[in-house]
Amino acid sequence: MEQIRVLVVGCGNMGASHATAYHHDAGFEVVGLVSRGTSKDVLNAKLGTNYPTFEDYSEALARVQPDAVCISTYPDTHESYAIMAFDAGAHVFIEKPLADTVLGATRVIDAAKRSGKKLVVGYILRHHPSWIKFVELGKTLGSPLVFRMNLNQQSQGYMWDVHKNLMNSLSPIVDCGVHYIDVMCQMTTANPVQVTAIGARLTDEIPADNYNYGQLQIRFDDGSVGWYEAGWGPMMSETAFFVKDVIGPKGSVSIVAKEASAAGKSDSVAAHTQTESIRLHHAALDGDNKFIRADEWFDLTDEPDHQALCDREQAFFLHAIKHDIDLSKSMDDALNSLRIAIACDESVKTGAVVSLR
Repeated sequence: MEQIRVLVVGCGNMGASHATAYHHDAGFEVVGLVSRGTSKDVLNAKLGTNYPTFEDYSEALARVQPDAVCISTYPDTHESYAIMAFDAGAHVFIEKPLADTVLGATRVIDAAKRSGKKLVVGYILRHHPSWIKFVELGKTLGSPLVFRMNLNQQSQGYMWDVHKNLMNSLSPIVDCGVHYIDVMCQMTTANPVQVTAIGARLTDEIPADNYNYGQLQIRFDDGSVGWYEAGWGPMMSETAFFVKDVIGPKGSVSIVAKEASAAGKSDSVAAHTQTESIRLHHAALDGDNKFIRADEWFDLTDEPDHQALCDREQAFFLHAIKHDIDLSKSMDDALNSLRIAIACDESVKTGAVVSLR
């Protein structure tokens, strides 16, 4: 089978991981690295390669004419970069969120459909066997469900610079929130009907109209409710910063990540996907109101690390291209989670309850 010639745009944290996946996958050929700074050169040195490098995306696209483009830049470029790739006849892998507006995300999906090319959004948790298990168990708990999730990151140095750059276009509850909103929507088939959210600007180092701490609440039409909390910055607490918990009439399921939730790990990209163990609690009682079944533990110590997950994402991207997989559902899901997250951002900024009906 012919290799898929891929252009990598954005060579920071996620871009470097995706480029590494392409480098080691015989199904791909990296034909260029694009970044505005030195990250592309650092990546070439790390991989021991001499892939062509470019400062300008449009120039790279025209010169190498790739089969596929991997977009791992900041969210405010996602829409334009993806549409340029589709117009050039390339498939697209794009990091979440799909765009920085709902309308922009819709335009990207329309461009994918118009071009007949594949669009895969980087929802890395969908490729993690432990999170797949977490969703599977959550679906057994009955209805309605209660979702409790957060990911607060006490960042400094390089990661604080990354977070500040992200907040030039999006808030933490949008950028990270789409992951966990997507998990909620996978566990319940109910429709989200209403959101509320709060936020606080805890630093003068970010735009005046943004905030680096936020908490959102979602109501679904079956009575399910969920909250998600996200904060970035050197001031963030590491107390209970990693909560992944779902409760239903039949019990609860929780990710118990002792190592990933330890002090000093909140700004670790690798720790964000760790699960280590899943605890399933059964609510059934006997005649004396005693629990009938003991909690079940699913030991997940052999889970893939962050790079292995990126490898799986790109293996899926290759499979979707080679086998012409219908990605309509995953595109709709990416749009839906972004729509909910953007509504939550609106609630923070206006102080209003936002209806999704």
